[in-house]
Amino acid sequence: MKKVSLIILFLSINLTATANRESKKLHKILDEVIAVQKELNPQTAFWLGDKSKAGELNDVSAEFYLKQNKRLRPLLDKLNKIKAQKLDFQDQVSLQMQQAFLQEIIADNGFKEYQMPITAEGSFHVDLATMHRYTSFKTTEDYQNHIKRMQQIPRVIQQHIENMRTGLKRGFTQPQVIIQHYPEFIDTYIKEHVTESNFFQPFLQKPQHIKAEDFTSLQNQAKSIIKNEINPSYHVFKKFMVEEYLPGARTTIGAYSFPKGKAYYQQQIKEYTTLDLTAEEIHQIGWSEVKRIRAEMEEIIKNLGFEGTFADFLYFLRTDPQFYATSADELLKEARDISKRMDGKLPELFTKLPRQPYAVNPVPAGIAPNYTTGRYVPAPLDSTRPGQYWVNTYALEKRPLYNLEALTFHEAVPGHHLQGALTKELYDLPQFRQNAYISAFGEGWGLYTEKLAKEVGFYQDPYSDFGRLTYEMWRAMRLVVDTGMHAMGMSRDEAIKLMAENTALSKHNVRTEIDRYIAWPAQALSYKLGEIKIWELRRKAEQALGERFDLRTFHDAVLGSGSVPLNVLQQIVERYIENNK
Repeated sequence: MKKVSLIILFLSINLTATANRESKKLHKILDEVIAVQKELNPQTAFWLGDKSKAGELNDVSAEFYLKQNKRLRPLLDKLNKIKAQKLDFQDQVSLQMQQAFLQEIIADNGFKEYQMPITAEGSFHVDLATMHRYTSFKTTEDYQNHIKRMQQIPRVIQQHIENMRTGLKRGFTQPQVIIQHYPEFIDTYIKEHVTESNFFQPFLQKPQHIKAEDFTSLQNQAKSIIKNEINPSYHVFKKFMVEEYLPGARTTIGAYSFPKGKAYYQQQIKEYTTLDLTAEEIHQIGWSEVKRIRAEMEEIIKNLGFEGTFADFLYFLRTDPQFYATSADELLKEARDISKRMDGKLPELFTKLPRQPYAVNPVPAGIAPNYTTGRYVPAPLDSTRPGQYWVNTYALEKRPLYNLEALTFHEAVPGHHLQGALTKELYDLPQFRQNAYISAFGEGWGLYTEKLAKEVGFYQDPYSDFGRLTYEMWRAMRLVVDTGMHAMGMSRDEAIKLMAENTALSKHNVRTEIDRYIAWPAQALSYKLGEIKIWELRRKAEQALGERFDLRTFHDAVLGSGSVPLNVLQQIVERYIENNK
């Protein structure tokens, strides 16, 4: 008996040693991947806390992307040789995720996505003009590094133009119809009075510990760069858009019209949803969800005693002044009130809450006209600013209050801010997972929390509850129109009409949303498909655990491994069920 026990102990020790060796091998490769990414992308390195290249902007030339693939492929090959069965659960997750991330980068570069660095609502010219928001300005060195980055802007813009010019030649462009506003969009960031420029914002206020004469010198350097280097490069970009890109851009809207378009769209579906679904399957799921949600919306209309058709009710919501703020301050105050009331409910939903706070601010004026209704903008944990929930205060008559609860829960808490800030605090995970964002998980969680808020007393106003449903309908319609436009020949006008007929979104929001889906194939699919999976897993846990089910610990488990693919989330919930039986 003693001999058998010793054999078992020996085997156990041997298996543990083997697992440890495989784990060390994995983490060595993961460290190599991070090191290569930091070496190739100084802005990524800076975001991750490595300030050795703080004065550099990324190389975005075509040659760079070839080099990136050349450096990453051998690392992917190494990861593919790791014996996953010898790793513990979290290491298996790390392996799967890093394999997927590298495959996506290599595939995106293979399809030459870098040749289309603009969308309907944003582009590199906006990113460059707002990069100061992600930088801490405390020391003279901080300002000197930022000035060095500013000096590289003409080079980056020229590289993007060359990439776009190559994309034009092979028909890989954004459609003409969604980028007509670009000349004015670029003008927003060209200020003849340089102190009014976005680029001068960090130089408006002197930090306490910098000498006045030193700060004046920094200001003068910034003024000279904006006037003599940045503004001219933005004029060059505008001239290129007006004279070359807009006239030569494609007149089709679907991804299937790209070179290798069908394969490209399928790869984007996999990248954004993490699921092995075809466009046709997603299209049908969308219509099924639309039918279910429409029935719930009709029930609210009936209970309100409204006399008229569904279309009449939508017209009433879009036009009655009672549903709209009369000032930007009023809209922001309402969003802040909802946010603060939800803060007080979080202990009912979670046992772990993040340290990092968040603020509620307006979408910057320069991008607001073509920007979505709201968005969450994250910040590093060591940043001097919080995470930010942006609310679009442009065109107030198109920003209904009945949607504001759902929007707030999705973008702030319990949605993106809570999920993202908690992930950054998962110090036991590899660095890449602390900073990972998987759209199907993050956006699925955001949409899940919109309905979750109903369980802690929100949506008492039936119009607000209808607003919640119209947001859910909006995400269901995305499955229909995204696949419809990119894979099934649906026109932009047809998509706008379908969205307008089935949601209470304003006509302005409908147009900007449809143009967003055209510009960003498959990303919009991640919301509804991710939410469906989270609700499916919650129901599974509730049924399996019965009275042992605890909503707070379930949410802790869902968020406790960071942003993960949906198949990994399923494994996490199954482990949660087993551990709580």
